Amino acid sequence: MKAKTTLAFAAALCFQSSVAETISQINGNRFLSSYAGRDVTKVSGLVTAKGPDGFWLRSTAPDADSSTSESIYIYSSTAGSSLAVGDIITLDGKVSEYRSSSSYVPLTEITSPSNIIVSSSGNAVDAVIIGEDAGLSPPTEQFSSLDKGDVFGLPNSASLISGQNPVLQPSSYGMDFWESLSGELVTLATPRAISRPNSYGDTWVIGQWNSTGENQRGGLTMTDKDANPEAILIGSPLDGTKNSQNTKLGDDLAEITGVLTQAYGFYRILPLTALKVLGSQSPALPAASRLTSDGTCSALTFASYNVENLAPDSAHLPKIADHIANYLNSPPLVFVQEVQDDSGPTDDGVTSANQTLSALTNAIKNAGGASYSFIDIAPLNNQDGGQPGGNIRVAYLYDASVIRLRNPNPGSSTDANDIVLSESGPELKYNPGRIDPQNAEAFTDSRKPLAAAWETLDGKNKFFTINVHFTSKGGSSSLEGDARPPVNGGVDTRMTQADVVANFTSTLLSNDPNARIIAAGDFNEFTFAPPLKQFLSTSGLRDLDDVAGVPATERYTYLYDMNCQALDHVFVSEGVSAGAKVEHVHVNTWVEYAAQASDHDPSVGVVNICE
Repeated sequence: MKAKTTLAFAAALCFQSSVAETISQINGNRFLSSYAGRDVTKVSGLVTAKGPDGFWLRSTAPDADSSTSESIYIYSSTAGSSLAVGDIITLDGKVSEYRSSSSYVPLTEITSPSNIIVSSSGNAVDAVIIGEDAGLSPPTEQFSSLDKGDVFGLPNSASLISGQNPVLQPSSYGMDFWESLSGELVTLATPRAISRPNSYGDTWVIGQWNSTGENQRGGLTMTDKDANPEAILIGSPLDGTKNSQNTKLGDDLAEITGVLTQAYGFYRILPLTALKVLGSQSPALPAASRLTSDGTCSALTFASYNVENLAPDSAHLPKIADHIANYLNSPPLVFVQEVQDDSGPTDDGVTSANQTLSALTNAIKNAGGASYSFIDIAPLNNQDGGQPGGNIRVAYLYDASVIRLRNPNPGSSTDANDIVLSESGPELKYNPGRIDPQNAEAFTDSRKPLAAAWETLDGKNKFFTINVHFTSKGGSSSLEGDARPPVNGGVDTRMTQADVVANFTSTLLSNDPNARIIAAGDFNEFTFAPPLKQFLSTSGLRDLDDVAGVPATERYTYLYDMNCQALDHVFVSEGVSAGAKVEHVHVNTWVEYAAQASDHDPSVGVVNICE
């Protein structure tokens, strides 16, 4: 019995000490190496780059398989100190799969390098060029075979890359493409910025390759079943310099050379030195909206704007006011979201936003805009989510010289609005009033939709509005993370919220098929994701972008990661669809971070509300 145990131990020891002939064999043609946890010896390669905690090694005996990377990261803060780029070496070590979070895809690397032998120095180090001219370009639509064709499909996290470890298909899937080049020194010719940098200067770019979703500003717009896997993040430079934090959407950049790796949930290139901006898009800011009211019911303009935690003393309040007055042309009705109470984020029990809304309307008037009245319903303290103490809510600004609330009768924070039948057609029980505010499944720690009925001053033309700010995407996972499809944080709650609002509008339309309805705001979701697909199928409303024929690539109000995307939407009933138009005014997505007034762009539309 003892002899068998000893024999088994010897066999296991032999297995653990396997020799890998090449780096491509260690990497293999999957995301995770079959050598993980095993010792390897006499690994040969060319040192292509060095970083503060290790160096990168390229195989001197490449194979012909495009799915196996020829390079690998050697993790050691000391082993590379005596090495130089251009050295050809051999070493021993242990293969490891590293990730700093279980939600990320692991990085295959070699740790504890030893027995390093330099066989030659001063060898040429050429980067692998990624681009159409070099015949090496990333796929443009799908991230992973495990997504079943839709990164926003349900259920989320149906599988894990680390669990399934699929065979790489670099010509079909973006994550597979970048994984097949993991550890490689690469060059991107004529890159372009498609986002603003994060606080570390990390910037998303595309190179000289075919891409889908390109908008007129030079970014990539997320569309149905296409979240742009061809983009790549540029991380911290290896020489210790820092990337600029003022890079803007569409900026042209100098050629980038660096090593491709996986960190913090995304594939990225660590450039040898900092990014350099060669030029920016012009004009720096968009023109004012072309949509204006004509003073009659036949052309009423309205706008929707998430004003990002607006308090009376917010530094960005004057910019918001200027946008409404001079870029949105002071429409008679403005849907606003993320209005804080009078004490801002101070958690003191205050819930009224009268001072906040007064400060905003005064600033709009001072900027040359309309003289607005306002209406909101204060939430219960700390019950609507957002910044603690801020008590954010939705509100309306309206020009009382053009429209008025129909039979004003505001509800309380807990009063549920309803539809009441009358001789003149459906009316609201509360005007304005919150929709189903005590629905815990839908609106716990989330903003409640605010429905209102309006009319022209002669009382002849009635229309309804619903101002929404659905629950956030907090808790989402990376589009290039382990979970497939990625976790779309809050999706189940938004599904319930969408159903609540859809039931309200469909009930209104069942009582008056010609009811004029505008639902607008920050839906925190894409129209092609399940919550809004369901909303559109049951609400009786249409996407105003579709009605107006806005190109899919120009439908964006927000920048996040590699994508220009639309979280803010306008949905309208057939009663106002004829001739309706909408524009998304990119006063915030086109500028550098320091110049933006909000993280959202406003939208402005025009409809005919004549009876």
